[in-house]
Amino acid sequence: MKRSDSRSSAPRPLRVGVLGASGQLGRCLVRAITDAEDVELAFAATRAEIDLCDTGRIGSWLDGFADPADVVVNAAAYTKVDACETESERAYETNALAPAGWARELSSRGIRFFHVSTDYVFPGDGDRPYREEDATEPRTVYGASKRAGEIAVLGTDPTALVIRTSWVFGPGRNFVVAILDQASRRRRGEAEGPLRVVNDQHGAPTHAADLAEALLALARRGRDGAEPVRGLLHLRNAGETTWFDFAREILDRAGYPEIGIEPVPTSAFETAATRPAYSLLSCRRAADLGIEMRDWREALAAYLEGPDRPAALIPGVVEDGSGQDRDLPTRAPVCGAASR
Repeated sequence: MKRSDSRSSAPRPLRVGVLGASGQLGRCLVRAITDAEDVELAFAATRAEIDLCDTGRIGSWLDGFADPADVVVNAAAYTKVDACETESERAYETNALAPAGWARELSSRGIRFFHVSTDYVFPGDGDRPYREEDATEPRTVYGASKRAGEIAVLGTDPTALVIRTSWVFGPGRNFVVAILDQASRRRRGEAEGPLRVVNDQHGAPTHAADLAEALLALARRGRDGAEPVRGLLHLRNAGETTWFDFAREILDRAGYPEIGIEPVPTSAFETAATRPAYSLLSCRRAADLGIEMRDWREALAAYLEGPDRPAALIPGVVEDGSGQDRDLPTRAPVCGAASR
């Protein structure tokens, strides 16, 4: 009885909706929300529930929920970097027009909107971490479509928050899974030779679970007396690395120290879209807000031991790498793959 009385007098939980709930970040967001005592899942939208690009249906779809969301996080995007070069219409529709439509509808309802973006909005030729206020100059259709989405969202709803991140790994297809799949194939004798991974692209990996927790911390602002954050914000795990060093760390921590790995330049792989040589994001603004994410090595260790660990690490289960999405922006070329 005491527990019931205590709960009845507690403030209403923060209600958070997730767009792109079947992706790496979306799945981690849904889990983090479900596990949190002070947050409720308003909805978890996948393509099965609603076509996010059908902006004319947003209003009626939201009307179907008795209790509205307080915050909606858009974790959906078209991230096939190389494919975007020839599918620009789809890239802009998904990464720019759709977010603008959601921002417009949510703003009219007084619902806060978080839109997740990318390091690809920058030219990728810098020599220091990119700050939020630095000039953008995307070199790919993917990056340009994401930048267009940033402009559209903030132009439609100045109270919205655009979060840039990089090199995301979590449940599903990602660079860590690709590396371990190739390593397990070599251990089983199904492939030969060292892994070939680029060593001249610098950035920082981001654990989707850590990013999800940071987003919830931002969503709570306004409820806990702190001023809600708006505008642009960079979030990633601490530290810096290259794809090659990231791969070496993956192999060592996952128990594949015998697998050879060869550093190669970006030019060793022919890709339709340019890859940024340097895309490290400065997270000073986030730190000033009290949001600091752990070092990427610690995050990787937690991922490899956690519920989302790749199938290659689960006894009796081997993930088939033939279906790996080689165009993910978090992917570096491995073993001669033509895209990352």
